[in-house]
Amino acid sequence: MSNERVLTIPYPDDLLLALNESEDAFAEEARLLLAVKLYEMGRISTGMAARLSGMSRVDFLFALGRFGLSPITAEDDDLDEDLRHA
Repeated sequence: MSNERVLTIPYPDDLLLALNESEDAFAEEARLLLAVKLYEMGRISTGMAARLSGMSRVDFLFALGRFGLSPITAEDDDLDEDLRHA
């Protein structure tokens, strides 16, 4: 069992109204967006990004398509790390 940290990001009340989203839906999307961006920048593996986003690795891999990204371009080291965490 690993330790987890919590990140708190302040945002204005009217942001949820502007996005027409619930607080839970916004939090879920924010986690996914952070995970996708860190993966896109090569900072984390797909396995770590999946954990950060709260999704299974398979669901995260499919979610990458929503952002025009593909896991196929992953580096060999990234694939090795993913296999170790699979």
